[in-house]
Amino acid sequence: MDIIPYDQAPTLAAVFRTRIKKSSNKVAYTQFNHATGQWENTTWGEMGEHVARWQAALQREGLNPGDRIALMIHNCKEWVIFDQAALGLGLVVVPLYVNDRPENTGYLLQNAGVRLLLIEDSEQWEGLAEIHDQLAGLLRILSLKPIEDAILQPHLTDIEKWLPQQSCELLSLECKPDELATIVYTSGTTGRPKGVMLSHTNMLWNAQAALKCYDIYPDDCFLSFLPLSHTLERTIGYYLPMIAGSRVAYARSIPELGEDLLHIKPTLLISVPRIFERVYGKIMAKLENDPPTLRKLFNLAVSIGWKQFEYEQKRTSWSPDLLLWPLLNKLVASKVQAKLGGRLRFAVSGGAALSPNIAKLFIGLGIRIQQGYGLTETSPVITGNLLTDNVPASIGTLLPGIEVKIGEQDELLTRSPSVMMGYWDNKEATEKIIEPDGWLHTGDKARIDETGHIFITGRLKEIIVLTTGEKVPPVDMEMAIALDSLFEQVMVIGEGRPSLSALVSLEKEQFTALTDKLGLDPNDKEILKNKALLSVLRDRIQKQIHSFPGYAKIHRIAIVPEPWTVENGLITPTLKIRRSAILDKYAALIDALYPRDQP
Repeated sequence: MDIIPYDQAPTLAAVFRTRIKKSSNKVAYTQFNHATGQWENTTWGEMGEHVARWQAALQREGLNPGDRIALMIHNCKEWVIFDQAALGLGLVVVPLYVNDRPENTGYLLQNAGVRLLLIEDSEQWEGLAEIHDQLAGLLRILSLKPIEDAILQPHLTDIEKWLPQQSCELLSLECKPDELATIVYTSGTTGRPKGVMLSHTNMLWNAQAALKCYDIYPDDCFLSFLPLSHTLERTIGYYLPMIAGSRVAYARSIPELGEDLLHIKPTLLISVPRIFERVYGKIMAKLENDPPTLRKLFNLAVSIGWKQFEYEQKRTSWSPDLLLWPLLNKLVASKVQAKLGGRLRFAVSGGAALSPNIAKLFIGLGIRIQQGYGLTETSPVITGNLLTDNVPASIGTLLPGIEVKIGEQDELLTRSPSVMMGYWDNKEATEKIIEPDGWLHTGDKARIDETGHIFITGRLKEIIVLTTGEKVPPVDMEMAIALDSLFEQVMVIGEGRPSLSALVSLEKEQFTALTDKLGLDPNDKEILKNKALLSVLRDRIQKQIHSFPGYAKIHRIAIVPEPWTVENGLITPTLKIRRSAILDKYAALIDALYPRDQP
């Protein structure tokens, strides 16, 4: 291993400079060049030269240490270059989601007092047209690609015109380790997003703590597809590989992820559950059409593979069944592993709860998924499952140096050097979430077992209270229903009502196949109200939630006519549903589910 010690590089920019000195000729980043149609490598030494030029250009803008500058681009080496150039000058980086709504982007730019913004191209510039008046306070707007009407905008220019042509010296004017490095805005499932202030120490300490639990090597390769504006990807998929000297390859897009996995052959993946859910759904859909013999063989492979995993974890004794694993691995599991590149050592899942059923399937096929847990406010990782101590139903055990305790209403509280500095320009919200002695309220309910593994049991604010007095945590039910790949998105409702119902968005191809089977026209405007279709959906939902308590039964279903997207404001950029926004949008549809509030 080639870990850069914390005491040798106490700031993010210092880590970058140290890595250049240690690994100047080693490949740092790989990304696809759409102009040439080729994958291209960039060494650490070349990254240093790029950052030096960007720093020289930034200095011409008259920015001062502490000024905020923002970027709204997809994952690429330019994201890193911008970030490191800024951090090396003591500037504060504000990452924005590329698919966020314009009005939300405008709010964030003004709330943070951003002085400079980096975007991608003319298409993105046109998308910002409705908030052009909110861009007036910017000193400079930069675009990675030339924009045709840039001449009409005095503050807008493209990178090639902005950067100096000559080579420059890499600068180190960054602030102290405990000073502000970035403002990361939370997704905002309710209300306006809050700006999480993270210091250099917050994120570096968190990455270093993770490296004490997981062996990461210089020859490891991360495939990066989770947005770098997501703190999990930024800390664990960007800063951590830099500390360890590993290579990062940037996926072209989620639709092309399958092809990129085959080409890059990563050893490590950082992901959110939704990616695994989609792969799981495709596997289940394929199995439904496979001959019974192949289904039995697949299920046997998962079952024996899981037993092999439990044996390796020292939770069960050896059994003769395990003699079948090498053959089943070759016939079944290795083919699934190959679709992920064939070299994957393990994958990290975070950002939301991963269904134990999904984890069991992948682990049973020899794909080690390590579920972890954290918050943007904790830089972000608090817990993680270890390769040698992996309990998939849990969120793992604590990273070294992190404290937790169970508070009132079983809430999980945490304290560590990775807890944020506070919310930007929001003292009231900061004092509400962080106690005077440093304990941060996570808002999640949890229990800790005798082995130190932590289990999330619900959200304090995400509880449906029926008029019967029953309290139902909807997230677990939604996860169970979504295991049926027909259901693209699910939201369980029923607050203040006598019974539960569900709003569902259906996967297009499977919906068409189902309507064909029922002899229905998928283009019929009234099909979403068809009783036969709704009856089938209700039966499939009940099959998924049969193990839940009797009062947790879905009585009625409404199919929404369009998927929930970031663009229509119904999910966050991290794919969490905005419950209040969905309730508002479909208020009439929901009311129709409860005629005179009869169950």
